[in-house]
Amino acid sequence: MSNTQELQILNHLKKHKYITSWEAIQEYRITRLSARIYQLREKGHNIITNHITENGKTFAEYNLINTALLKEKD
Repeated sequence: MSNTQELQILNHLKKHKYITSWEAIQEYRITRLSARIYQLREKGHNIITNHITENGKTFAEYNLINTALLKEKD
């Protein structure tokens, strides 16, 4: 099950560049996004976490960093 969820999250990140827990719940019914992000990081994907505060609420937004683009800039 996790493997499919990881793939869904990875594909979303590749297409949209970021995802939040709310998006993961609404679009994929994934309630443990941070666990899937951890697994993707363990597999070598460069994903950063931004903490965003809106209306007094703080949530995480996960962003996929394209390492190929970073290497081109060096």
